[in-house]
Amino acid sequence: MEIKATGKSHKALFLNTLAFTFCFAAWMLNGVLITFLSANQVYDWGPIQIGWLIGIPVLTGSLFRLPAGVLTDRFGGKPIFTGLLLLSAIPMFLLSYADSFWSFAICSFGFGLCGTSFSIGIAFTALWYPKKNQGTALGIFGAGNAGAAFTTLCAPSILNALTDKGSNIEGWRSLPVYYAIGLVIMAVIFVVFSENKRPEIRQKNFISMMAPLKQMRVWRFGLYYFLVFGCFVAFSQWLVPYFVNVYFLPLVTAGILAALFSFPSGVIRALGGWMSDTMGPRKVMYMVLGLSVAISFLLIIPKMEIYSPGKGIMARNSGVVSEINQTEIKVGEISYPVMLKRENLETPSDETLIFPSKDMWHEPMVKVGEKVEKKQLLAKGVTRIYFQANIWVFAILVIILGSVWGIGKAAVYKHIPDYFPNEVGVVGGMVGVLGGLGGFFCPIIFGYLLEWTGLWTSCWMFMLAISTICLLWMHRVVTKISNIPEGFEPQG
Repeated sequence: MEIKATGKSHKALFLNTLAFTFCFAAWMLNGVLITFLSANQVYDWGPIQIGWLIGIPVLTGSLFRLPAGVLTDRFGGKPIFTGLLLLSAIPMFLLSYADSFWSFAICSFGFGLCGTSFSIGIAFTALWYPKKNQGTALGIFGAGNAGAAFTTLCAPSILNALTDKGSNIEGWRSLPVYYAIGLVIMAVIFVVFSENKRPEIRQKNFISMMAPLKQMRVWRFGLYYFLVFGCFVAFSQWLVPYFVNVYFLPLVTAGILAALFSFPSGVIRALGGWMSDTMGPRKVMYMVLGLSVAISFLLIIPKMEIYSPGKGIMARNSGVVSEINQTEIKVGEISYPVMLKRENLETPSDETLIFPSKDMWHEPMVKVGEKVEKKQLLAKGVTRIYFQANIWVFAILVIILGSVWGIGKAAVYKHIPDYFPNEVGVVGGMVGVLGGLGGFFCPIIFGYLLEWTGLWTSCWMFMLAISTICLLWMHRVVTKISNIPEGFEPQG
């Protein structure tokens, strides 16, 4: 760890962020490529196979973050980052020859290792900055996950150009080659311009290096990252079908709104790092988790239309029904006002509503000439409550939530060098593993919740539960710390 940030520190941060951006763009390739090949019926893959091919890089890139972090702590970031870039380029290049599900799966497993670049870069970047600047530096580094935006926005256009808009479909095979070349070029830049650096305390065996994982604090940080990173990755994909199915939007529009959720979260991570340095990561996490609970709660209420019995009309005296019209029911000489049903009630989607709306009307239960008794029901009441879950309100809330999670990503990783200054790679790798697994498992959980409940908003119920658990766990630990002498903090 440096005493003061220098020009070398900033150069290392720039190279780490650039390499991470290249890796993240490659890590997300299948999301575009597999969708393109399926849409053009190049391969007869079902939804399950498509899901696995998109998820395999995310899974492998997450699982190997821990060993990548361990190697970075032991040998330094320069050889490990360079090796990763070159190693990942090989299966990326071989992907251009893939011609079956299994060959795609194997190559995806290989280039999915690009996802381990996060734990390498975190450990390597932290070494170049003093404690007071690490939050900002790690936040700037984390903004490299905006590399996903390059693939999402540019890869479809590149594929259209390579395939002559579908007339030469085999042209897609050039795209993985271009990505492999980009990884190799980045490896050359990194090996030429970067300078290696390792933690000051290196005389440790493997068991000693893994010792921090025994502390509950590491797993608590992992749960935070499961929420702010894993769920962010999951919703980056899940929001597209959400917008299509709930709001009946075209696929292109749904993709744009999903991108508006993803892009700010990556960029704002640098702000989260600065806030963590200025305010402290604990205060920032209180804000992040509190807002996550509040916004998830607001998003739970589904788009719905409910009919319920309302206030009816009862006869005040016995008599004979003499008249029934749109405005009243007459029993003898007594008139009972009737509420009408609105004519445009059947087309509520044409209205723009922010809050739930209520309609009430009466439906006659008697006929002219019928003799009624006192307190007999003349007309039943019907109450209709309609909640539109306005799309613009929904979109604004999820964009805010994505940005809040972006700030939270930086705050989580600011904690790590504070508590584990010489094991940033190990701890950061484990936290990254748990976060990455969130990106893999959450869409599966969302699918099961949707099937069990029939509610698209069940995913937000899950978010509320996870956010609440994180907030309560953190508050419990902070409360304990505030009640004991300094230096005796609990490990939870």
